[in-house]
Amino acid sequence: MASGNGSIAQAIIDAALQQNFPAQIVAVVCDQPEARVLVRATTAKIPTFITPLGADRKHWDDEIFATVESLNPDLVVSAGFMRILSPEFVSHFKVINSHPALLPLFPGAHAVADALAAGVSRTGITVHWVDKGVDTGEVIAQQPVEILPNDDVASLHERIKIIERALIVSTIEKIVLSMRKTDA
Repeated sequence: MASGNGSIAQAIIDAALQQNFPAQIVAVVCDQPEARVLVRATTAKIPTFITPLGADRKHWDDEIFATVESLNPDLVVSAGFMRILSPEFVSHFKVINSHPALLPLFPGAHAVADALAAGVSRTGITVHWVDKGVDTGEVIAQQPVEILPNDDVASLHERIKIIERALIVSTIEKIVLSMRKTDA
């Protein structure tokens, strides 16, 4: 699931194309019809589903749930998906998210700016299970990123994204391999 440019999704796509990667991408679900991630998915011959958020949030929640349920995924990856998923969704599916901060610090949509405003010396990336809260799920993996004296939101976020792409891919791999052991 993605909403924007798709650089995180592209890292996952690239990994999934490698022979030794233990997972495959069944689809990309997006809420933004003009998002670049849709081009990335189409180029990789991955089916896409677009469900824009309309005035009726409950209808959107139901549509997203039905779309993902029809795909029958073992794991749902929020890769820059900028919507809060319904409690029913996160209770039904195994969902992970990457977040550009060392949770529980700086939850929410403005984590990079919040870290800079707080004057901390480091922030980072967290991959976590998605629960009914906002960035409150159990942490799966984290990696710190030092904040440099000349960092602004754009430069810091770009350095975080580099780490984020690698961490989400390695975390997916570990989760999928763990799921296989559990199923065996």
